[in-house]
Amino acid sequence: MAAKRYENNAAIRRARRVRARVKASGMLRLSVFRSSRHIYAQVIDDAKGVTLAAASSLDAAIENGGNCSGAQKVGKLLAERALKAGVERVAFDRGSFRYHGRVKAFADAAREAGLKF
Repeated sequence: MAAKRYENNAAIRRARRVRARVKASGMLRLSVFRSSRHIYAQVIDDAKGVTLAAASSLDAAIENGGNCSGAQKVGKLLAERALKAGVERVAFDRGSFRYHGRVKAFADAAREAGLKF
């Protein structure tokens, strides 16, 4: 059986669809990546091509980053760093990940800490 082409992979298509909608908004982008062990997030200015704030479960302040409580800590930490950098409104880019579990816990914690999206 032949392997699917890379472009036809459902996760790639889903990520492109979400990212296109977020970029079209013209707002700063809050991008989240979830691996099997960690969660990473950054606030990106696509117009300038720079990262304004970033946080991950690998940060020293975060313990047990691979679960929902760790994702909440990462969300809170990222929101604090973004607010310190002068960012208040962002567009949430979940990539190809479903909005539940660790991604949802991260987003809820970021909202509670002051980010608006």
